[in-house]
Parts: sequence; structure tokens; C-alpha cells
Amino acid sequence: MRTEPKLTRLDRIFARLDREPERPVLEVPRMTRHRVVLFGATLAFYLTIVLAVVTTSWLVRFDWQAMLFRPYQQWPEIHAFLDYWVVLGQRGPTAVMVAAWLGWRCWRQHTLRPLLAFGAALLLLNVSVGAVKYGLGRSGPHYATEVGSNEMWHWFQPGSDIFPSGHTANAVVTWGILAYLATSPRARRWLSALSAVLSLSVGLTTVYLGTHWLSDVLLGWAAGLLILLGLPWLEPPIARAEAWLLDLRDRLLAGASRTASQATPVPVPVAVTPLAAAEEEAPPRETVPQSAARAPRAPAYLAPGPHTTRSERTPVTPAGSRRPPHPDRATRGSTPAARPLTGG
Repeated sequence: MRTEPKLTRLDRIFARLDREPERPVLEVPRMTRHRVVLFGATLAFYLTIVLAVVTTSWLVRFDWQAMLFRPYQQWPEIHAFLDYWVVLGQRGPTAVMVAAWLGWRCWRQHTLRPLLAFGAALLLLNVSVGAVKYGLGRSGPHYATEVGSNEMWHWFQPGSDIFPSGHTANAVVTWGILAYLATSPRARRWLSALSAVLSLSVGLTTVYLGTHWLSDVLLGWAAGLLILLGLPWLEPPIARAEAWLLDLRDRLLAGASRTASQATPVPVPVAVTPLAAAEEEAPPRETVPQSAARAPRAPAYLAPGPHTTRSERTPVTPAGSRRPPHPDRATRGSTPAARPLTGG
């Protein structure tokens, strides 16, 4: 009986990194009644915050109290760390990181939906948050001029585009889109909790650094959550855009392959004549006698007398030794003479 090899956790991780052979069937979020209720409650909260700031209510007074408390002076030891932590809410770095992850998802699952949904969310974020920022023209804490004022309608002054907080709204959308596009309920729960913690911490970090009022952060949270809750309404246009892009890709690839096949020269077939037919068609050659074709060689010179073969010849050895004579060297075959003994 054959048994399947047991995969380790590392093997399962590497298996998930490979590209899936076919496009999986993923569940697309729908605009359910529960989501519609949450969208309506978040929109009401959004409008309440705007109204509370415009009418200079208790929320504006609380903004001033938090600003005058100066958290960056109360806890200066965490200032350096929070300067880097707030980058998790900047649109440029976070968009690059999340787009890289979603691009890999697109390649692995043979779909463009993750990147298209992320692009649609960022487009909505820039349009909605940017319109409110420049429409209300509220100055930040560093540019405030009158204590207790809501600092609204300062359109032509520096730092008058901080309401709502772009860092907070961007953190909600950028990290929340990972939970929105999750492929399992468990991953969606974990990613939702992670995005909530990141967006809350980034928003409170801007209050600590003194770059935003607390009401800016509250409105930023609501603005980002509205975009995530309303994304299912954009799923049909996203599906149509994906189908159009994939069809355009197929047509471009087909056109490129057709152009390459037309540009490649096709070899012209050459007619090969059989050897027998070639000999029949060739003109007859003139026969030349062999004696006339080759000139006779001159006979080699041989010395007079009888000649023997090389193997019967006697080798000639020179007489005597080839070594030069020496007075002290005796001739080969003779007895050497005794040398006289000399005393020293």
C-alpha cells in the first residue's frame, strides 16, 4: 500500500509560494445588509464630526486641550521611535509595499482583481479626502492663530489641509485592503485586527507629534472605513476592467506573434535533382586515354651492381670508440696499469 509523503510546515509554505496551475474561484465581497448598515452608521459618524468642528463644539475644545498638553514633551523618550512609526501611514511607502504583495497575488492566482481593487480604493481616497481637506481649509496645531477657534476656512494659509487626517485614512485603506482581499475567514479576521491596530496607532502618533487635531484623526478613521465598506459597489466595474485588460493583453500577444512570424524569412525550397537524372542530363565527357592523361615518370637512378633488400644488409659499425682519447683512460678490453702511489 502506497503512502503519501508527509509534508512539513516549510514544504507547505513553499507550496503556497508557487503559482497555482489554474485560476482559483475566489469569493467576491457583496454589499450585504450588514455592510450597508455599517456604511450608514459610519457616514453618520463622519457627518457628526464635521458638524461638531464647524460649529466649534466641545470637540474643538477637547482638540485644544490635547494640543496644549503637548504629549511630545510629556513623553520625549518615544519621540524618535514614533517619527519612524508614522511612516506606516504615508501613502508613498505603504502603497509600494502593499502593491508589491498584491502584484504577487495577481501573478499567483492569474487575476488582476487585487491590484485593480487597490487602485480603485486609492483613487477614492485621494478624491474624497482631498476634496474635504481643501474644501474646509482647516489649519493644523502648528499653524493655529487663536486659542479655542476651530481654525476653519483658511484656504490660502500654509498648513490648512489637515482635516481629515490623510495619514490615518491612508493607514485604514492601505492595510485594510489586505483584509478585504483575504481568501479565508481566518485570514480576514487577523488582517482586520492588524489593520485596526496600525491605523489607530498611526492616528494617535500624529496627535502625539502635534501635526493633527484629535478630530482630524477621528474623521480620518471614518473616511478610510467608508471607502472599505463601499468597495463591493465597485466590484462589477472592477470585473469589467479586468476582462477588458486581459482581452487587450491577449490581442497584443497575438499581434506580436503574428508580426514576428511575418518578419521571419521563410526559406524557399530548392529542387533536388536525383543523381541518375543529373548524369543523364549532363553533357557527355570526352574520353581521354589513360596513357595520355598521365605523363610517364622518369626512372629512378640506381647504382650499378646487384642490389639486396634493406633487411639483408649488414649494419656498418665504425671502428674504434666514439669517445675522444684520454691519457688516463685504458683501451677497452686491456688491463689497466697500476698507478704509482705518491706520498702526501
